Amino acid sequence: MTIAAKHERQRKPDWIRVKAPTSVGFAETRALMRRLNLATVCEEAACPNIGECWTKKHATVMILGDTCTRACAFCNVKTGMPRAVDPLEPEHVAVAAAELGLQHIVVTSVDRDDLADGGASQFVRVIEALRRTTPATTIEILTPDFRNKAEAAVESIIAARPDVYNHNLETVPRLYPTIRPGARYYASLRLLESVKRHDPSIFTKSGIMLGLGEERMEVHQVMDDMRSADVDFLTMGQYLQPTPRHAKVADFVSPQSFDAYAAIARAKGFLLVASSPLTRSSYHADRDFAAMQQARAKNLAAAGQNASA
Repeated sequence: MTIAAKHERQRKPDWIRVKAPTSVGFAETRALMRRLNLATVCEEAACPNIGECWTKKHATVMILGDTCTRACAFCNVKTGMPRAVDPLEPEHVAVAAAELGLQHIVVTSVDRDDLADGGASQFVRVIEALRRTTPATTIEILTPDFRNKAEAAVESIIAARPDVYNHNLETVPRLYPTIRPGARYYASLRLLESVKRHDPSIFTKSGIMLGLGEERMEVHQVMDDMRSADVDFLTMGQYLQPTPRHAKVADFVSPQSFDAYAAIARAKGFLLVASSPLTRSSYHADRDFAAMQQARAKNLAAAGQNASA
């Protein structure tokens, strides 16, 4: 271990310490991913919740390979020239969902700026394979921004009708040039808006990391921007520096501050909010999807009562 890495581990507060994964369920999940030649964001992005999730046999599959064409300052996924898209990948994802017994699956990907459609067609094929193999499994996708790709790329995914469409804004606009240099804040916001415009029945979801140097009012503005795009579900979690070469942690945000942000977000009208140091996009996604369904049903029932009053 390097001195820098040791120092980084020592300065983490107690509320974000997690146990090393050692369970049988963890080993079985890892073996299945290896057998099917599937990458996971759990491993590639060094998620702190991997032990808990894999023990429960909940894994977030990362399609389109394990190599990203971008180099975001926060992300642990390796950067370079990706391999060709695996035509067997959609069926392998479906087999994994069946063998894990998933009621809800989250599928994400690396950025593939090298592909004409950014990899949108592979998302569609994965959704179709899941519908064939495990029709009762609800599907949540977490996509890149498809920047500089034809609008038809995103429209094809929307037409495949995932249950949840997630795209993370990641941070506040001011920090994009250093934290997310290959992306554009308002392009990401427009993507989320376009999902609702084309199919209002699809739940939309987005998340940001805290602790990168953002100001409180900047976070509030991102919340407002998301609500203007009719985003249903907001996630907020603590940024953790993967390696010494990545962006440094500017601040470890306390659990109390996360709770305060959550209260403000709920007041702004999000259908659901998940806000804690260890919150990640796919953490407890199955439970949160059920909560969104219940919240929507409650809102529709209330609207019906008001209309008949």
